[in-house]
Amino acid sequence: MAVYSETDERKNTVVDVAKKMLVAARTAPKGKGADNLEMAILTDNDIRLVAMEMRKIGEQKEYDIFIRDADNILNGADALVLIGTHIKTLGLKICGLCGFADCATKEKYPLVPCVYNTADLGIAVGSAVSVAADHRIDNRVMYTAGMAALNLDILSPSVRIIWGIPLSASSKNPFFDRKK
Repeated sequence: MAVYSETDERKNTVVDVAKKMLVAARTAPKGKGADNLEMAILTDNDIRLVAMEMRKIGEQKEYDIFIRDADNILNGADALVLIGTHIKTLGLKICGLCGFADCATKEKYPLVPCVYNTADLGIAVGSAVSVAADHRIDNRVMYTAGMAALNLDILSPSVRIIWGIPLSASSKNPFFDRKK
């Protein structure tokens, strides 16, 4: 007979759900079918690395929410999902939603996001967190973790926007401890 302890299997389960989240994000609808997403799952020391970078940003910029979120991740995350997007226009002749006349004009400003990239990223993140929720995995979308991941070049250098989603399976969601 095999006995599986819930505490021993909890982290494996969280990582398995994180993998399913990546699939949900990948298969989420995208403008013109253009897939500009890049994703990763972090655990253990890589989570600590991101949390330490979050703390560093918070201290340097005197912005406590980075420190608060770093502590929440350090104290509770079994995995950290990163979902980011490259900044690429869709080559539309008529759009202007980014503020420029068309995609050709916007291309002259490569750091300005295309609205489709950011919208696709949001839809992908929504699909991913719905998978976590369906599996009762605690999570929270954090721009603070994404900023730290950008600073650390965890995804490709051409990825310019990243959202971080820490995951936990505990008696209370540790990512909603908002004392500040």
